[in-house]
Amino acid sequence: MTWEIKAGVMGKPQRIAAEFLLSHFPEVTKHLTVDEFIEEGIQRREELFRKVEPMRGAAALVKGLYEAGIPIALATGSSNENFKQKTTHLPHIFQLFPPSSILTADSPEVKPGRGKPNPDIFLAAAHSLGRDVGTAESCTDAQKAERAKGMVFEDAVLGVKAGVAAGMNVIWVPDSEILALNPTERYGSKQLLTHLEEWNPQEWGLPALPGFNDQAQ
Repeated sequence: MTWEIKAGVMGKPQRIAAEFLLSHFPEVTKHLTVDEFIEEGIQRREELFRKVEPMRGAAALVKGLYEAGIPIALATGSSNENFKQKTTHLPHIFQLFPPSSILTADSPEVKPGRGKPNPDIFLAAAHSLGRDVGTAESCTDAQKAERAKGMVFEDAVLGVKAGVAAGMNVIWVPDSEILALNPTERYGSKQLLTHLEEWNPQEWGLPALPGFNDQAQ
């Protein structure tokens, strides 16, 4: 699988991602249906996900935001089942998010087929934090201004596009291989980082974060 294919998968809901991936490998579809491919993938990833370490600076950033009392939500293109597989070994990060503010691709607040790059999941995340940001179909000037207060951290291109479509400030932290596919394109993101420790919250009008700013500096 090339990084171009990988980039096209990142952020997509599970079935759409599987269909996109298999479209590049027609020989595989002679032996596996999409459903069989998804099921086998779930079984194999369950063990592998437990070994995945968080992105550099992620744990300190989430903890710092939480301890500073800054409202945080999580909006992922993964299904709830895949999300649990990816995160159960990292409770020190994901237990800091309010359960009602963890949105997955199959959350009832997200309409089927409206995953990233549509803005819906980020708007739902903002609503879960008590913010009046309107809907994907309707947005007043006041709601637009409220959206502009939001900040999105993303690694996937589709996620960047979704955050931009939601009218929020997107900080893009891509894998170097993803960036190399189109090195001059920023997809509307406000800031590009090589890792999260480069982010300075004070540049965005936020206070120094406990345990994060010292590390970043």
